[in-house]
Amino acid sequence: MAALASAAGGIASETAQFASDGFAIPAFLARPTDAARPAPAILLLHEWWGLTDHTKGIARWLAEAGYAALAPDLYARQGSKVAATPQEAAALMNAVSSQAVLRDLNAATKHLKAQPFVDALRVGVIGFSMGGTFALTQAAHNSDLKAAVVFYGKVPPIETFRYLLCPVLFHHAGKDGWVTRQEAERFQQGLERYGKPGTLHIYPDADHAFFNDTRPEAYRAQDARLAWDRTLAFLRQHL
Repeated sequence: MAALASAAGGIASETAQFASDGFAIPAFLARPTDAARPAPAILLLHEWWGLTDHTKGIARWLAEAGYAALAPDLYARQGSKVAATPQEAAALMNAVSSQAVLRDLNAATKHLKAQPFVDALRVGVIGFSMGGTFALTQAAHNSDLKAAVVFYGKVPPIETFRYLLCPVLFHHAGKDGWVTRQEAERFQQGLERYGKPGTLHIYPDADHAFFNDTRPEAYRAQDARLAWDRTLAFLRQHL
């Protein structure tokens, strides 16, 4: 871990780094400093914009709620860029190697579990949009994860759900044009077909990225607050 960048209000935040396939993957870490014992931990996966201040803010919110949160840079292999426009974000996302990212996320999970302030048996994942897609994929591949929260991520073929390894909470925006209502229905059908634990919440008047308060065209404060409360309740139940 790198030196502390800041510490206030019972939490500390810092830059972090871990190795994956010989690459040094940068990340942002926030954690509670007043915990009496090792804390549950969250792997936090960013949107297509990159590892932004918004994502770092979510990590701090998780730390305030009692979780150690590690947000790896999913664009590390592309120079750790942060997009300024949707066109730049789309180009970055489309250049991602899904298999490489999954290896990076496995390495990130191992790195997080190895920290002395983390309870290695209580690790989950939260992802937003592109990160939500990877969070759902991780839930079917990474047995170290005990809970997954997906904010408007793409849904894989229904047969994938037979491999889910942990409970999944899915937040779907009712007006989302990227993750369709049919995909949300497929999520529910997958859970039911294979008897997997999970919950789908639909926010009828919300659009994609409704949780991102730096995107005024999409942000919906009331829905974001409700989704956050539901997320924390889900994490308390499963971690």
